[in-house]
Amino acid sequence: MKVVIPGGTGQVGGLLARAFRTRGDEVVILSRGGGGEGSRTVSWDGRTLGAWAAEVDGADVVINLAGRSVNCRYTPENLQAMMDSRVESTRVVGQAIAQAKRPPRLWLQMSTATLYAHRFDAPNDEATGIIGGEEPDAPAYWRQSIDIAKAWERTLQEADTPRTRKVALRTAMVMSPDAEGVFDVLFRLVRFGLGGSAGNGRQYVSWIHGQDFVRAVQFLMGREDLSGAFNLAAPNPLPNRDFMRVLRDAAGVGLGLPAAKWMLEVGAVFMRTDTELLLKSRRVVPGRLLQAGFTFLHPDWPGAARELVASWRALRHPTAAAPAGPASAS
Repeated sequence: MKVVIPGGTGQVGGLLARAFRTRGDEVVILSRGGGGEGSRTVSWDGRTLGAWAAEVDGADVVINLAGRSVNCRYTPENLQAMMDSRVESTRVVGQAIAQAKRPPRLWLQMSTATLYAHRFDAPNDEATGIIGGEEPDAPAYWRQSIDIAKAWERTLQEADTPRTRKVALRTAMVMSPDAEGVFDVLFRLVRFGLGGSAGNGRQYVSWIHGQDFVRAVQFLMGREDLSGAFNLAAPNPLPNRDFMRVLRDAAGVGLGLPAAKWMLEVGAVFMRTDTELLLKSRRVVPGRLLQAGFTFLHPDWPGAARELVASWRALRHPTAAAPAGPASAS
């Protein structure tokens, strides 16, 4: 197969590209800057049609991951850049598909679990989940993240591509041992004794193991009867305090200093990020995937955390002996 991945130079794009290359597929990365390691890279600006559109014509699948990173301060300028980069790249991918003589059979479009409401009472699946809404105990500017997510999916829906199946990937935090990924950051905090609860620790953490993310994408590729929005998240989210405790246990670290909300606010300023990434309750479950028959290799965080810790250590210390027991299983 030929797989085209706009915005595929980050952690998630790397996971997908490696998996497709391993099974013998041709992978083309569309990038504004650096290349995708091991894959052919074609330049684009993420806004306008150009020579890159020829890669879409005749491709089997397009997986659009393009968009400014959310790991930044949520200033008005950055929020606008997040909106523009997602909407413009999705629109121009749709234009390339629409004009193709041989359009791809499938367009997988990245979306986000942030689309759902900040809630503690019940999980959000695709059928009954609350999209945004008034959130009285959350800062008003969090609403803008939801508006961005809604505009992102709306642009996908409005694209005039009748010969191409479209799927929105409402993705939770993707956990892999790769450098600079979410797990890498969290695990480093734990190793330095800073892996305690964030805020009151009640907020739910939704996540998906990188292996299951790739498998879910491949599952959706193979099911021509499936379209629309899918939650890509493990079926068992858990509160932040429990999530971090389990990670400490997997790492063999007994102490994790908690961080009060005001401490997170101060730290976020210095780290040039935003506390929404830690404090919003993302209680998201994969209703449609489970209904369609998808099975998770890593449905629960304790087993996933042990595997990720072992993989993280093996990547950085490849000559060390692999730990015995569940931690070394994949």
